[in-house]
Amino acid sequence: MKFIHRVGYYLGGFSIGLIVLAFFLSGKNFSCDYGPNARTIKNISIKKKTYSESAKASMQSKAIDSTVVMELIKTGDVNFSKSDTKAEGCKTYYIENSLNEKPMELTIKNCDSTATILAIEYIKN
Repeated sequence: MKFIHRVGYYLGGFSIGLIVLAFFLSGKNFSCDYGPNARTIKNISIKKKTYSESAKASMQSKAIDSTVVMELIKTGDVNFSKSDTKAEGCKTYYIENSLNEKPMELTIKNCDSTATILAIEYIKN
């Protein structure tokens, strides 16, 4: 069998496989959260959120609501060097993001069934 025929058979099978794969994965809630940042954000995002009194006061003073906080969490970056990831029960994470061109930091206590937003504050440069 000539080389060009082998390449043709390979590309034909490969394209059929891609079509079958696209058919099975279409409409699925498919995500590839393999990095530590993405896994942590996803874990926090799927849990029930509670807000501490200082977080509620910060939200009121900064005129932001829970949907903005959720967007800050989903698009933020976890600062693992500041976070307490070795704790036995609830781990504390610091998520950095920006709101209106100002850098912000969210302090979140991530427990088994809930995620508590402890603080929402602007970072001073």
